[in-house]
Amino acid sequence: MSGLSASVAPVLFKAACPDCRCRFELAAGALRLAIGASRRTTFYSFTCPECGSAVRKPAGERIVELLTGGGVRTLRLHTTA
Repeated sequence: MSGLSASVAPVLFKAACPDCRCRFELAAGALRLAIGASRRTTFYSFTCPECGSAVRKPAGERIVELLTGGGVRTLRLHTTA
């Protein structure tokens, strides 16, 4: 089976803009995930492709798992002691 090549479809995430209420799908490269020390400081963000608004939404454990598994770039926030 050396002649077969597997093609993997890009991961798309469903999202919605709270400003213009548009619903759309975004590729992993359009999202950013920030993981902080608490639930309040763990969120994902993106720019709405319809209205251009910067959107920031909280990310619980399941969302973090889905986004990291789908290849979304992740920033780990560190607190200063």
